[in-house]
Amino acid sequence: MEEVSIKKEDILVSEPLSAEQQAKLKPIEVLERLKSGNKAFVEDNLTIRNTTERVRKASLGQYPKAVILSCLDSRVPVEDVFHSGIGNLFVARVAGNVVNDDILGSLEYACKVSGAKVVLVLGHEYCGAIKSAISDVKLGNITTLLDKIQPAVKEAGLTFKGDKTASNEAFVEAVCNANVLLAIDQVRKRSSILKEMEQKGEILIVGAVYNMKTGRVEFLTQRD
Repeated sequence: MEEVSIKKEDILVSEPLSAEQQAKLKPIEVLERLKSGNKAFVEDNLTIRNTTERVRKASLGQYPKAVILSCLDSRVPVEDVFHSGIGNLFVARVAGNVVNDDILGSLEYACKVSGAKVVLVLGHEYCGAIKSAISDVKLGNITTLLDKIQPAVKEAGLTFKGDKTASNEAFVEAVCNANVLLAIDQVRKRSSILKEMEQKGEILIVGAVYNMKTGRVEFLTQRD
């Protein structure tokens, strides 16, 4: 296997990649780098990332390692969570980290056109969109968005034992996890481009949940 020309310490420094460096990366290596960056974030072992020099480097082109589909929530600073700097990550944000046509197009662009190696669907604890879906909130265009989370509410409810309301943190967590996994299913079913890239080993499609109290990203075991 060809050696990737990025030093281990650069994982935390998060220098913008060149096209050549990006092309040499394997999806599993990118996933490990995301995990390493999160470990640095959790342990408060951070380095300066966004200097004016890096801004200038990134202005010449972008070759991110991964694309993250995250919730809109302001308490989830995605680049910080993975200790990643300018030019290293694509981030698509929408309440409830749901999948729609525009999100799918963005993920396809990130991977097929711009060379990202990992698609990560990132949910989080105490998600307001999840709680609102559980409570069946009806309000303007929010209603349509929450409808996309309802399948996760139903799926989690099939096996969950206990109070199935938004006031029960355990049920909210169960729905959050189900919503992430269902989003991954939607990506594979609705994007032939990403599904084919995954089957060829060109990308990984994974899911995780951000722990608000610890800052740790817990990766989910995917179903068959």
